[in-house]
Amino acid sequence: MSAPTATRHVDLPIEGMTCASCAVRIERSLNTLDGVEATVNYATERATVSFDGGRVTPGELIAAIEAAGYAARLPASKQDELRRRVVIAAALSAPVLALAMVPALQFEGWQWLSLALATPVVLWAGFPFHRAAWRNLRHGATTMDTLVSLGTLAAWAWSVVAVCFLDSGETYFEVAAVVTTFILLGRFFEARARQRSGAALRALLELGAKDVALLGEDGSERRIPIGELRVGDRFVVRPGEKVATDGIVEEGHSAVDQALLTGESTPVEKRPGDAVVGAAINAGGRIVVRATKVGGDTALAQIGRLVSAAQAGKAPIQRLADRISAIFVPIVLVLSAGTLGFWLLDGASAGEAFTAAVAVLIIACPCALGLATPTALLVGTGRGAQLGILIKGPEVLESTRRVDTIVLDKTGTVTTGRMELRAVIPAAASDRGELLKLVGGLEYASEHPVGRAISDAARRACGELPAVTSFQSHAGVGVEGVVEGHDVVAGRPSLLAERGLHIPDELAAARADAQDRGETVVAAGWDGAVRGLLVVADAVRPSSAAAVARLTALGLRPLLLTGDNAQTAAAVAAEVGIDEVVADVLPAGKAEVIRRLQDEGRVVAMAGDGVNDAPALAQADLGLAIGSGTDVAIEASDITLVSGDLLASADAIRLSRRTLATIKGNLFWAFGYNVAALPLAAAGYLNPLIAGAAMAGSSLFVVANSLRLRRFQPLREAS
Repeated sequence: MSAPTATRHVDLPIEGMTCASCAVRIERSLNTLDGVEATVNYATERATVSFDGGRVTPGELIAAIEAAGYAARLPASKQDELRRRVVIAAALSAPVLALAMVPALQFEGWQWLSLALATPVVLWAGFPFHRAAWRNLRHGATTMDTLVSLGTLAAWAWSVVAVCFLDSGETYFEVAAVVTTFILLGRFFEARARQRSGAALRALLELGAKDVALLGEDGSERRIPIGELRVGDRFVVRPGEKVATDGIVEEGHSAVDQALLTGESTPVEKRPGDAVVGAAINAGGRIVVRATKVGGDTALAQIGRLVSAAQAGKAPIQRLADRISAIFVPIVLVLSAGTLGFWLLDGASAGEAFTAAVAVLIIACPCALGLATPTALLVGTGRGAQLGILIKGPEVLESTRRVDTIVLDKTGTVTTGRMELRAVIPAAASDRGELLKLVGGLEYASEHPVGRAISDAARRACGELPAVTSFQSHAGVGVEGVVEGHDVVAGRPSLLAERGLHIPDELAAARADAQDRGETVVAAGWDGAVRGLLVVADAVRPSSAAAVARLTALGLRPLLLTGDNAQTAAAVAAEVGIDEVVADVLPAGKAEVIRRLQDEGRVVAMAGDGVNDAPALAQADLGLAIGSGTDVAIEASDITLVSGDLLASADAIRLSRRTLATIKGNLFWAFGYNVAALPLAAAGYLNPLIAGAAMAGSSLFVVANSLRLRRFQPLREAS
């Protein structure tokens, strides 16, 4: 019996589907193959296939899809092919356009050169449009591809006839070539944006540890690849290392930074019996962990599945131009055929009838319609890039128009994500400067983030800090040592009480107030008395309150969502002006909160920066990633704010809405021009040359209207 071959997985982009029944047909064709389980999503135009690599090859999967009458290719090849077509089409179209638009360049017989250059652009570079148009026609459907194919082929075919048989100068090679190039460019940008969605999962895999120090029964250690770790194995995690997988601490004490996965702003103290999650960072001492989950069962793998599921379930918005084309193209075809028949029956010559019919097709050529979306998108996204706002694709714009709720992650989004010293509260008769200097000197020897926040602030305020001797760290409790001759103790009240130091009533009240605000309080004392308190917290970004106010002004309802505790979350929400708070939420819970809001009928935007936010960013109707965050969050989002400033989120939504409005305006005027001009062309009042000029004017209007987006100004500069 042969050993079983590992199951492989692949996502295949599908071309040519026009309805849900197409997806069913492809799914049935794939599942007839031995060892294949496939599901086809009509909305995302993808087939998700699990197959036995020993019995089926990816090529056979593609062949099965083609046998059903559709096209598919491996994901990486689509973008490469489009790039090649765009580059070649642009190189050939540029001289064609120059020859048509600049009379000084028109030498004798220049039309033949235009014919030679434009033909490969229309027939080869534009082949995907012609193929899609033919497949759609077989199913009785018309889309933007039908309009592109029809218009470019009509302009090219008429020009070929004019050059080869009529010896006419009325050619439209530049129309056919330039329209093909521009629309290919738009498709290339879309393909690149879609391919990046898979980068979120690749970035997740990079977060985990690559190897682990396995602990043997005799206490020896050996490094093994993470894939060889099994449930029940014991492994060592040293300070600064990643926890290899989910497990239970068996030996040692440490502070573990889980912010990347849970959003908790403060490292969590771990003792024997406590659970730890894979990819968390050990910020304290050496610990020994027994693995409880490995591979696909870990919390990190679960986040990956949540991101994948949320992205797969987010159907793209159907192109506005396609909706117009579905009605417009059949009308154009009927009108063109009717024009030809009418003039022939009316006694006109075949040449005159054909000229009128072609004028109808050329006037309907989707130059303005084809330029309406890509030009506005390119200008809008280009202006966004100048402002540090990266918009991933046209589907994003439609979401910004409908958003009515914005969910804000706390740590790293509303706050800085770094612990900072917020207050120094000396006891009666104690000196604030001395308190900060001595405790800062003590904490300088500590590796704990709270201790580092205190020592950093002390260095800034006091300069060089005094040295510490006899330093001792008590995991989860505090530290002590000798500083300038004083036995200094800093940490929890329980540690100070063990040393005979008790917090006086006035400090106890201040400590309670700080804890009610969700802040971390360190008590410190020496020479038989408690000398004061040091308050540490994750600082709110200076611009967060203004950002919340501007988002609210845009009609969005803000909600603070965090894995941190309720006290801390409530304090931050109150500071920035948010009324609705959901705290103590794990990564899976964040995506579930978004889903619940969507089930209530709300259209939800989500702003976040961590791995723990990635499922929610992918699930949201609009994902906004803070640029200072993780690659996973950025790749799972729709818009990235490079500046890391939440204030830019309001500008991102304003710019996206403005770009969408420009696209709709372009489509309206381009379509209106066609509606007005088609009857004139059919009546014989517009020959193909005038039709081409009118079409060029319409295109210029669309481009000029799109260029207005370059004047967009962010609120922080306009105010």
